[in-house]
Amino acid sequence: MRKLLLFSIIILIGITFIARLFYLQVYSNNDYDINDDNAIRKVFHYPKRGYVYDRNGTLLVANQPSYDVMIIPREVKPLDTLEFCDLLKISKEDFIKKYNKSYNYSPRLPNVFLSHVSKEDYAFLSEKMRKYEGFYIQKRSLRDYQTSIGANVLGFIMEAGEATIEENPYYKIGDLIGIQGIERSYEKELRGVKGVKYIQKNRFNRDIGSFDNGKYDTAPIAGKDISITIDAELQEYGELLMQNKIGGIVAIEPSTGEILSLISAPSYNPNLLVGRERSKNYTILNNDSIHLPLIDKGLLRMHEPGSPFKSLIALTALQEGVIDINSTIRCTGAYNYGGKRPMRCHCGAGTRNLNSAISKSCNSYFASTYRKIIDKYDDASQGMNEWSDHIKSFGLGNYLNNDLSVGKKGNIPDGAYYDRMYPDFRWRATTNISNSIGQGEVLVTPIQLANMTATIANRGFYYTPHIIKNIKEDTISGKYKTKHQTTIDKQHFDPVIQGLFDVYNKPGGTANFLKIPGIEICGKTGTAENFTKIDGNRTQLTDHSIFIAFAPKDNPKIALAVLVENGYFGARFAGRIASLMIEKYLKGSISRKDLEVWVMDHTLEHEYAKPTSGKPFTINEKSQLMLVKDYEAEQNLEQN
Repeated sequence: MRKLLLFSIIILIGITFIARLFYLQVYSNNDYDINDDNAIRKVFHYPKRGYVYDRNGTLLVANQPSYDVMIIPREVKPLDTLEFCDLLKISKEDFIKKYNKSYNYSPRLPNVFLSHVSKEDYAFLSEKMRKYEGFYIQKRSLRDYQTSIGANVLGFIMEAGEATIEENPYYKIGDLIGIQGIERSYEKELRGVKGVKYIQKNRFNRDIGSFDNGKYDTAPIAGKDISITIDAELQEYGELLMQNKIGGIVAIEPSTGEILSLISAPSYNPNLLVGRERSKNYTILNNDSIHLPLIDKGLLRMHEPGSPFKSLIALTALQEGVIDINSTIRCTGAYNYGGKRPMRCHCGAGTRNLNSAISKSCNSYFASTYRKIIDKYDDASQGMNEWSDHIKSFGLGNYLNNDLSVGKKGNIPDGAYYDRMYPDFRWRATTNISNSIGQGEVLVTPIQLANMTATIANRGFYYTPHIIKNIKEDTISGKYKTKHQTTIDKQHFDPVIQGLFDVYNKPGGTANFLKIPGIEICGKTGTAENFTKIDGNRTQLTDHSIFIAFAPKDNPKIALAVLVENGYFGARFAGRIASLMIEKYLKGSISRKDLEVWVMDHTLEHEYAKPTSGKPFTINEKSQLMLVKDYEAEQNLEQN
């Protein structure tokens, strides 16, 4: 009986195997996958990464040859480790660490053992490498930045991390990916498509030639060349003006939304993050906790906008009908409200109408006007909602949905915001009166301020700011051609623009001494209060210098915002820089050499060296990579 049972089991197992084999060969739809064949070795051929040009055709980013030492861990035979390490200029500890990392990734798949071998080292290594089984050299290209400027714009590439590899099967260990700037935003277009060559191996695991005469091999597809909207000469000049200063400049062409310059100071030479020294240099830059060179100040620095925000208060009040161009108040040098500490004003005592209030930056006028907007409605929360909607229509308080790699949404409060802040208090306009002069709970980034300025220059509309101009053999997104209209009627812009023009051109205007011969500039000075916590106490530090401007007054060609951290009042640093940037772009040369010499000769490093200078970013924002992840998460949240 036992023999019969055993015989039956053997017969049953045999029938099962035969049936399974018959099914797989005759009925199964699962095609043969060469990538799963252990007898085939894949060798990737990396494509040339696309070139990057500025708006005028100047080459900014090219490629240079580089070589990687590859490893297939299970094919490595016993070797003279010290000799091999000396050949690669690494330590024995590095060898063990790299080998274990590669083996843990995959014992049978090739991956990068040592990257960025130079042309000189390659010539020497190529003769020696045949001694070391399991290792071979693979050619690829590295970035060759043809400029020393625009590091924050151009970005950099580095090896794809584990999370990226898990999320995107295109990337393998050792592959390079854009991390910041254009390299990140247009990674898919720039990277191209890898080619693959399949190598047949024999039973001794040795290469015996191309599999099936190369039937399955694919050639690499080069990345696409792109042109960006940046004017390299203007970018270089702006970075020169911002030497020994911390801050950002964003300049936009109002008629298109194209970003003419995107300056973050201090900057660094983008070639520092190329090749074998990239990791060491990145660590040095990332550990600079005072200057934070890897943080794009033009996109990520949130601050109170200060007096430039008054132009939106004026436009909202005109739209709401609570003032007209002849409405006046009597300024006594301070605005008194609700028995609280007066809001000081530096415009000098006198009667102010809309024009003089803008040109002289009268706090009292705009505090009074802000109250009229909110108090127009029976419920303060409704009034705040109406006010907030008008302000947000200029692109403030939200992501601009642009093509830049990072960003912050800022903050424009509404009624619900203050209901949450004061659940047991009947708040009113005087509770948040600081909003009237661009302080309080209002927060913006320099790119939002620049876009706001372009919107005013356009008399009520803007195009999404963007940095891509064209992609070779491809098209750019149509969203950059879509006009965004504000809630303010067009006729209300002319009196406000006249006020901004008189900031430069009227006696007593806050930027009167910054006029540029032959250019009609409209602008607004701003001083943003700067606070930090010291020993748990809120402490006021040196103010930030802010300035917005556009020119010419009619048919404007450039609109910009300048932020200089710890730069005192608006006209001192930011105003001078804004005027020089405008003249440089429109004329190509500088006539106000006095302004240029003053900016070049003055440093703010003494301010940043103070123990109480404070940090403009939270500890979680110190890492650029963390900022990228935070930005993506918040973007997804907004879209969902």
